[in-house]
This record gives sequence, structure tokens and C-alpha cells, in this order.
Amino acid sequence: MLLSDMVAVITGAASVRGIGRATAKHFAAEGALVAIVDLDEDACKAAAAELGPQHRGHGCDVVDAAACDAVASAVLADFGRIDILVNYAGVSHPDRLMDATLERYDRVMDVNVKGTFNMCRAVVPHMRARRSGNIVTIGSVAAQRGGGLFGGAHYSASKGAVQSLAKAMARELGPDGIRVNAIAPGTIDTDIFQGHLSEERKKQIAAEMPLGRLGTPDDVAKACLFLVSDLSSFITGSVLDVNGGILIHQ
Repeated sequence: MLLSDMVAVITGAASVRGIGRATAKHFAAEGALVAIVDLDEDACKAAAAELGPQHRGHGCDVVDAAACDAVASAVLADFGRIDILVNYAGVSHPDRLMDATLERYDRVMDVNVKGTFNMCRAVVPHMRARRSGNIVTIGSVAAQRGGGLFGGAHYSASKGAVQSLAKAMARELGPDGIRVNAIAPGTIDTDIFQGHLSEERKKQIAAEMPLGRLGTPDDVAKACLFLVSDLSSFITGSVLDVNGGILIHQ
């Protein structure tokens, strides 16, 4: 198995139809011990129990650096090490530039950028001590296209920052044996669509993609599995597009 006996912390992974939850399932199937981290501790524990009794769930607001440190300490107490961190925790707002409030701007930046920054800082000292680790941050096609279906200017900026953060950490942490990469998902059919897109609109969006369909949480999860496994042992500082070819659409 690709992740046999490795310990993986996955933030934003409690949502039933979310990308983080799909990633947790793939990691567990490949032998990883998974710690699911999200705002709702009960939902985290339920998601972990669904994977199996050996997995764990922890409530955490990633905007709170002390809470991130506490989660890292709890995972180390449970499993003795942390091999993998995947930062899915994030929020999106579709506001246009002049419609966005400063409060909503701060919330997007705090969760998407500061939250990723906090979780990375919580696990890096341990990874450095072991001279081994894999970190994945979650960007977006919105950062490359200047927006998307549900992401305004502030969301696009936050995801561009997360992708740049991955590259900067890859440069800094490479000598410590830590690889850092980012994934830039395209249009992925998750609960974020519920009540916002009709089936007809989904079909129109899919028709614009070279692969002719929307992405699924499993599509992103499998790309993440590749990046944290030895299959990508010489890859760091990359931004992996998982978007059905939308960037080459004419």
C-alpha cells in the first residue's frame, strides 16, 4: 500500500461530499492512519469512526494558531508522528470587487491563507526533526484564471497566495527532507453547488471542458494521494492542475 503506517492530518475533511473526506478515505485505504480536522469536533469524530477505529477526529479552527498547535500535539500523542499534512480547510465567497465587505475579505484570507500557514507551522518542527514529511496546500483554478464560479477577487487572491506559499515552503524545507506541493482544482461537483447550480447549468459547464465533465472529489483525492506518496518522490514546489483541461479551453 502506498501509505502503509503513515500518519496523515487532513483539515477541512468532515463534510460528507467534500474533497477532504474523499481524500481521507483514499489515504485510509492505502494504509494511512488519518486524523480528520474540521470546525465541528463531533462531525470529525464521526467521519474518523467511519474510516475505522484506528483513525481520529479533532475539532479545530485553523485561524487559531494555538488550536493548530494543540491538534498537532494531540496527533503526536495518538500516533507518535506526523508524515503528511493536507490543508483543505477553506471558504469561498462569490462577491465581486466592490460588493465584498472587509469582513468577508478578512474571513477568506484568514481561513485560506492564515489557516494553511498556521497548520504548516504546527507540524513542520516535528517533520524537520525527523527530516521527512509531505505537505499539500489547496489552491484553485480561480488563482490562474482570475476568478471562477464561486470565487471573487479576494478568493482568487487567497488561493494564489496559498500556491505561492507552497513554493516558498518547498524551497525552504527541501533541505529538511520535506516536500511541499499544491493542487489547483477546477470545477469539482461537491456540496458547494447545492442550491446554486441547476443540472442544466452543470451540463453547460461540463461541455466547456475538454474532458466533457465536472470533476469529482475522488479526482482531487487521487491527485493528492500521488503527491504525498513516493510516486512523486522528486516533485516539490509544483502546482498540480486537476481541472479537466479547462485552462486549454478556447
